[in-house]
Amino acid sequence: MAPSSAVPDEQVVVGEEIEHVRVVTLNRPRQLNAISPELVSQLATYLEKWEKDEKAELVIIKGAGRAFCAGGDLRVFYDGRKIKDACLEVVYRFYWLCYHISTYKKTQVALVHGISMGGGAALMVPLKFSVVTEKTVFATPEASFGFHTDCGFSYYHSRLPGYLGEYLALTGGRLSGKEIVAVGVATHFVPYEKIVELEKRLISLNSGDENAVRSVIEEFSSEVKLDEESILNKQSIINECFSKDSLEEIIKSLEAEAYKEGNGWIDAVLKGMKRSSPTALKIALRSVREGRNQTLPECLKKEFRLTMNILRTTISKDMYEGIRALTIDKDNTPKWEPSSLDKVEDGKLDLIFQPFEKNLELQIPESEEYRWDGKYENSAYALPN
Repeated sequence: MAPSSAVPDEQVVVGEEIEHVRVVTLNRPRQLNAISPELVSQLATYLEKWEKDEKAELVIIKGAGRAFCAGGDLRVFYDGRKIKDACLEVVYRFYWLCYHISTYKKTQVALVHGISMGGGAALMVPLKFSVVTEKTVFATPEASFGFHTDCGFSYYHSRLPGYLGEYLALTGGRLSGKEIVAVGVATHFVPYEKIVELEKRLISLNSGDENAVRSVIEEFSSEVKLDEESILNKQSIINECFSKDSLEEIIKSLEAEAYKEGNGWIDAVLKGMKRSSPTALKIALRSVREGRNQTLPECLKKEFRLTMNILRTTISKDMYEGIRALTIDKDNTPKWEPSSLDKVEDGKLDLIFQPFEKNLELQIPESEEYRWDGKYENSAYALPN
């Protein structure tokens, strides 16, 4: 997975076919391989083609440059803010693709170096094999810019140990490669210096046999030992605080714990949460909590509704304000509306969680026989009025 490997600049996704192995490279290195409409379209085309190709057995996903995938391209969202549903197509296509990646019929391996955040991590977490290194950084920081935990993460986070999922969704806390293996977000830890050789061995294996692939990866893997200061060693406090029913109670519990000796790390957690959008925090908590009792398709459909309501500013303009403050003007002083948790109305939250009309929902196929149906171009959104 040589980060410097030469791939054509004009292709945002590069696919290679090597006997029974298929290699797909996300190729927007200057944008940290952020998800764009073109990237989603090209990636979906390759993955569908290869799943249907009897010769293809093993699919390797990697990123060009110093990142795996930094998540959604926020500038795409911001630039589309004045045009109705300008980003609906890319959102629909990527959430639909997230389902197909998680249920893919061929053996997949993600080789993950550098940043793997937000929606970008949806190309890592559900795979049969996901290999990370000491350079890997995982986070879901959406609340910090007024968004919510999406791309299936209301499902994945809700299945992490204890209430770690709520912690990650609400704080944007970062986990290292070793930490994400320890909690099951990734499957193997391989030192960065061995990644190129691992990719070569997987290609030369020329097989999608899961046991054979696992055996090769394990040859390169290292045992995971957490640092003493790892956030995962704070699980009991995380469970105590983030199990509370409301944001207000979570913050109150954290504030109480922060006074205890050895809990200085909580100050940064509180500071980050209090800088985030109050509306986004409440959406994220509710979504992850609902996710505990939902299937992946149900979570993706819910997240599609939430995203479209956020993009349409149904109850708040916080996402656009967050992107402006953090990535456009970079003044880091977003003006959230409402500005505090107590002013976020539950009735308004209910509004954006409401199901759409059936034909306007994300169309996830229910039959294996037609599992590649439900594409955007066949949806009600693409049909002429």
